[in-house]
Amino acid sequence: MNLNLVDKHQDTLKEAVQALHERTFYARYPENPSPEVYGENADKEGRTNYKNQLNNKFTELLQQNPEAWVGQEESPYEQQPLGITYPFFSPETLVSRAEEAYHQWRKVKPAERAVLLVEALENMKQRFFDIAYATMHTTGQAYMMSFQASGPHAADRALEAVAAGYEEQTRFPESTEWEKPMGKYNLKLNKSWRAVPKGVALVIGCSTFPTWNTVPGMFASLVTGNPVIVKPHPKAVLPIAIVVAEVQKVLQENGLDPNICQLGVDANDHLITKDLAENPKIKLIDYTGGTEFGNYIESLPGKVTFTEKTGVNSIILDSMDDLDKVVQNLAFSVTLYSGQMCTAPQNFYVPETGVKVGGETVPYQEVVEKIAGAVTALVNNPKAAPHILGAIQNPATAARVKSAESVVGRQVLSTCDFENPMFSNARTCTPVIYEVDASEKESYSRELFGPVVLIIKTNDTAQSVAIAKEMAMSHGAISCGAYTTDSGIKEMIMDEMSLAGTPVSFNLTGNIYVNQNAGFSDFHVTGGNPAGNASFTNPEFVIKRFTWVGFREPALG
Repeated sequence: MNLNLVDKHQDTLKEAVQALHERTFYARYPENPSPEVYGENADKEGRTNYKNQLNNKFTELLQQNPEAWVGQEESPYEQQPLGITYPFFSPETLVSRAEEAYHQWRKVKPAERAVLLVEALENMKQRFFDIAYATMHTTGQAYMMSFQASGPHAADRALEAVAAGYEEQTRFPESTEWEKPMGKYNLKLNKSWRAVPKGVALVIGCSTFPTWNTVPGMFASLVTGNPVIVKPHPKAVLPIAIVVAEVQKVLQENGLDPNICQLGVDANDHLITKDLAENPKIKLIDYTGGTEFGNYIESLPGKVTFTEKTGVNSIILDSMDDLDKVVQNLAFSVTLYSGQMCTAPQNFYVPETGVKVGGETVPYQEVVEKIAGAVTALVNNPKAAPHILGAIQNPATAARVKSAESVVGRQVLSTCDFENPMFSNARTCTPVIYEVDASEKESYSRELFGPVVLIIKTNDTAQSVAIAKEMAMSHGAISCGAYTTDSGIKEMIMDEMSLAGTPVSFNLTGNIYVNQNAGFSDFHVTGGNPAGNASFTNPEFVIKRFTWVGFREPALG
């Protein structure tokens, strides 16, 4: 490999490892798409590159002799096929090539693997705008979220995984002379250790965050010496295809097999995920998506799995200083990307006696009306709404939101289409709000993916917390928001929700939202409830991808 890469990226690795320990703000890749950072013409070039890719073959991948060219993507903004096709390879071919590449990649030292991957991320940085438009027109995210989530934030999460893997593999010395005093003589052994990768890894992507949710597992497996097959959602391939292509280019430029990292797309007439997942040569699986398929992935014998599934995220309203600021913050949280985020809040618990604001009590019904009013004001803002709501990725999501049959309760706010001034054919719908009694447990005991809010009337805050905890323990939760000015209640919420493996954001107002997770600081998913069995990036996320093996022999002399 190019030894200059070690010097080039060693400081970045050092900073990233330090950030892992300190948990303070660290971002290698700026989230502001400013010309000063990324170049005067970067946005224009990214948009042009995206348009030039439409109705053409994606030829950047260094995977030879495809069996077919396939593609199924369509833009939620235009509701038209992208017409992009990708090289198709059978699962057997993908696994066979990965196995062959494994024996080259596992012999590359962890520090060298790490700097190669940092180099790939630096190259990915030059493609952030390509990736932004690709994300926008496969997921329905608005432009700014598409840029930030799939570009800088994803790259930071990938770097986080690289740093964690690098640290864990270099935590112990490669070798040492071991000497034990035995009285008249000393027993001496030469000892050495190797971090041995588990084998071929599979990363199964999702349709809504095709890079942000994919790169942590992808880069965690790569840095620990495992070849990776990236299997994207068939409706969201282009963003992660660009990332895979950049990794392959760095591998090839440094004399390594590009099949160390492969893109495995579905055939047009059948899905290949199960064929790959059940292959006995696949040892590691990362998965993001629905609970039913996630449970299947976790049940497969002989696999180490890392899953993020669905959850029921809660908001607990008890007391606050300014109710108007609270509901404005929550309105943004539920409308952001039309609720299509794994961290989006769904169940809002409000005591029937109302909430305390300052020294007064605001009645329950007024709280409900204020929440609905804040959402209405936001979605009726023609300058802000399209850039916050984006578009609906899956037609089934829009259909379900528009159907009132799935929820038992009073409709407080109905959903409607809204016009995007740039895309007249965009698939859209605004949030719908239902009022549900705490006794109607069946209505709120599942994730209703998309812009759906349930306001649940409880006896008191204690019951709100009890139900939120029960939902997390039974159905999973990835986020929780709570508003209280009472330190005792705050401690009680922290204690109860920590037992349910659910992080809590307290008293958020202004420009910080329960949806957001920061790389190098917030652990995404805990692995402590049914929403997923893994958390990135904690040590377990990387150490389960390799095994320490020791060797020893008598020392001479």
